[in-house]
Amino acid sequence: MAALIAEFIGTFALIFIGAGTIVASPGITAAGALGTLVGIALAHGLTIAAFGSATGHVSGGHLNPAVTVAMMATGRIDPVRGLMYIVAQCLGAVFAAFLLNLAMPADLVAAAKLGTPLLASNMTVVGGIILEAITTFFLVFVIFGTAVDARGPKMGALFIGFTVALDILAIGPLTGAAMNPARSIGPALISGHLENFWLYWVGPVIGAVLAAFLYSSTLEKSSDT
Repeated sequence: MAALIAEFIGTFALIFIGAGTIVASPGITAAGALGTLVGIALAHGLTIAAFGSATGHVSGGHLNPAVTVAMMATGRIDPVRGLMYIVAQCLGAVFAAFLLNLAMPADLVAAAKLGTPLLASNMTVVGGIILEAITTFFLVFVIFGTAVDARGPKMGALFIGFTVALDILAIGPLTGAAMNPARSIGPALISGHLENFWLYWVGPVIGAVLAAFLYSSTLEKSSDT
């Protein structure tokens, strides 16, 4: 139960701070997002660094269904527990989006589409899947290298948060840089902007599983120093 609470709270914080920054910030950027790209990247990255560190020793600090799927695929968490994690993460995301929708000014919520990750008008669905898959690959690769591999540097979730921020800087204006199905599904369900919402499951899960298998089968088993 403690692990599920940790996953709920950590994912709640990511959506509340991440989507909340998009809604609250002035100025318009691409893909319907409000605010500056750097500010949005820092909001997400710092939240992951903080709450990943706070929940890591309790639940592993997944805070992301794609990460949990990668852990399940490589045998690091059993399927039943993994599915419970995913439910807790999605519930946290939906509850955060609900409260943001309730509390934030309606005009800002409408303009930002509640911070829902969406494709830019010049992006294709295939392109969006590729970008989300690659950036999630980077994220999970760093997770395995810094939090899973016993030889990795133990810096809490700091480097993981850095990776989230870097990924948002790279593709935020093009796809919203979700890298996390919960980051998409919470705001999408509450705002009603469900366009291509499946893309934010398919791309991140593909990238996460590929990174997990690659790291587990090559780098983690390497005896090189």
